[in-house]
Amino acid sequence: MSHAVTGSTMLRRQIGRKFEALRKAAGLTMEQAAEQLDRARATMHRIENGAEHVRFRQADVKEMLKLYGASVEDSELLLAMTAATRENKNWWHDYIGSGLPKWFQLYIGLEAAASNIRQYEPELVPGLLQTRAYAERIFKMPGGSIDTENSDEQRRAIQLRVERQALLTRFSAPQLSVIINEAVLRRPVGNATIMAEQLHQILKAAELPNVTVQVLAFSAGLHAGAMSGSFSIMEFPEDNHGKEVEPPVAYLEAATGAIYLDKPHETAAYNSIWSDIAGRALNESRSKSLIHEVAEEYSRA
Repeated sequence: MSHAVTGSTMLRRQIGRKFEALRKAAGLTMEQAAEQLDRARATMHRIENGAEHVRFRQADVKEMLKLYGASVEDSELLLAMTAATRENKNWWHDYIGSGLPKWFQLYIGLEAAASNIRQYEPELVPGLLQTRAYAERIFKMPGGSIDTENSDEQRRAIQLRVERQALLTRFSAPQLSVIINEAVLRRPVGNATIMAEQLHQILKAAELPNVTVQVLAFSAGLHAGAMSGSFSIMEFPEDNHGKEVEPPVAYLEAATGAIYLDKPHETAAYNSIWSDIAGRALNESRSKSLIHEVAEEYSRA
């Protein structure tokens, strides 16, 4: 299922999670919120569960945001998201989030909700493991999703990338499994100092109990990832009824947009690719040794 079809249901579940988080941050039960908003508890329940037929009138959304004491940023985002459900848009193409690719807000929300994230990267260090200096070099590249002429946009994008890394050390952090191609280590981004610092950052992250990093060495030869390019597979926790809050999603990013695949045969195909590259990659210990070895080469350069 591509983003054009999946958008509405994913978007509604995302809206529901954000409203639930804001309500809880405001210290209100669902009953208290329903009473103060003069809405039925069942309606609040449907909103927070991402039900398909909830209509989000702008006045109602503003009233909820006011009651919950939402920040300007959260208010802008939720107003844009709920407006998209009324207009049946592919909202992540239309929401102008300064410093973000227009389709990327959905990914950030899914990433934050995931219990298990697997990423294969053939070219670059994954965003959750990047240093600020490395990220700065990437965002200066032409042809990316950030306007290279807009320094404020670049700064905000870099700051967001760094802030997202808190995900790995938060309470109930997701399990992150990363496989990077050896080319990620060997191809310099910036100078040798930036690369040495970046590789040490990967090693530091790999010490976390919920993070594993493996390298797919050149010696592995042809592998399934050569056909797929970079991708992420996200799996989600179960709710109180033992049901996943989202079906597993495979995420593919391109220069002009993103694709979210959540049909069982689609995620099965990416699980199969993952199994192939994971089987060919160096184990964790040998991967760390190789990363350390290449980091030392950069340090001596």
